[in-house]
Amino acid sequence: MRTEPLRIVVAEDSPTARRLLVEILRADPALSVVGEAKDGVEAVELTQRLRPHLVTMDIQMPRMDGLEATRRIMTEVPTPVVVVSTLVERDIQTSMAALRAGALAVLQKPLGPETPDFDADSRRLRDTLKAMAEVKVVRRWPDRSTPQALPVPKPAPRAQTSRPAVVALAASTGGPAALFRLLSELPADFPVPLLVVQHIALGFGQGLASWLATAGPLPVRVAEEGELLLPGHVYLAPDDRHLGVQDGRAQVSKAAPVNGFRPSATWLFRSVARAHGSEALAVILTGMGQDGLEGARELREVGGRVLAQDEESSVVFGMPGVVVSAGLADEVVSLSALPSRVLLTVRADTQPG
Repeated sequence: MRTEPLRIVVAEDSPTARRLLVEILRADPALSVVGEAKDGVEAVELTQRLRPHLVTMDIQMPRMDGLEATRRIMTEVPTPVVVVSTLVERDIQTSMAALRAGALAVLQKPLGPETPDFDADSRRLRDTLKAMAEVKVVRRWPDRSTPQALPVPKPAPRAQTSRPAVVALAASTGGPAALFRLLSELPADFPVPLLVVQHIALGFGQGLASWLATAGPLPVRVAEEGELLLPGHVYLAPDDRHLGVQDGRAQVSKAAPVNGFRPSATWLFRSVARAHGSEALAVILTGMGQDGLEGARELREVGGRVLAQDEESSVVFGMPGVVVSAGLADEVVSLSALPSRVLLTVRADTQPG
C-alpha cells in the first residue's frame, strides 16, 4: 500500500485553469503537485527531471501540444498521463487521438466551484488519477519486432472447435488504441461480425465508434437493439448498456451491472457462448480489473476459443492477465500479431482444441 503522496505534474497553459486544477488536487493529502507546466515542452522537461508518478495533460498548449507531449513522455520517460481538457466533450476525435498517443484516460476539465457538479467532478478527477497512477506503463517504441503468438497450456483437452461465427472483443484501459491497431489491419472482407465492449466514460461511445471507423475498411457503429449483425461490421456496446447477441441480432440490455460493469465483457462473452457455442471467439485486450473472466470460462466450457493480449503489449495486463492465469486462454498474442491471428482463426475450417 502506498504511503507517500502521489507526485503529480500539471500541464495547463491557462494560469486560471492551472491554479484551479492544483487546488483541486491539493485538497486531497494523498496527492502532491510537484510541478506546473504551461506548455508541452515544459511538461516533457519536468517529467524528465522530477520523475512524477503521473502527469495531467491539457491538449491545446503553445510550443508543443498535449498530444505530442504525451508521445514524447511515453517514448523518453514512460509515465502515466491523464488528459484533462475542455476538448474532451467538444472534440472527441482529439480525445481518442490522445489515448492512441499513450494517455491512459481522458477527463473533462472541472469548471469553477460555482457549478453544481464541481464537487463530484473534482472527486472523480482525484479518484481517476489515483487509479491511473498505479498503472505500470511501458516505453513506446516503434513496433519493428516480428509478431509472435505464444501458446499456453490448456486446463484440459477439448472437443474440436468449429470456425467462429462471431468475434467478441473486450477492453478497458489502453483499449481504444489497441482496438484501433487491430481494426486497422483487418480486411474489408472479414467474414464474421465483431462485437465490442470497451469500458469508457459516458458520452464517448459514439465518438469512439466514429474514431475507430477511420482505422480501416470495416464499418463501425454503436449497436442498436435488434439490428441484424452483418459480417465485416463492428458493433460497439452503447453507453451504459450491455451488448449481446440473440438469433443473429444485437441484444442491447439495461440489466444490472455485472461486477460493477455495464457494459460488461462477461455479459458479452456469456451471450456469444450461449448463442454460438463452439463457434464463438473471444479476444481480451488490455484493461484493468477482472471483467470478462467468468464469461471467458463459460465460453471455453462450450468449446469456444479465447485469445488474450500479451503482457508486453498491454497497457494494463489486468483483464487478459486473469484469464491467462486461470488457464482459459488458448493463446497469448502480442498486439502486433492479433490481426493476423484473429483472421487466421475465423477463416480456418476447423481449429483443434
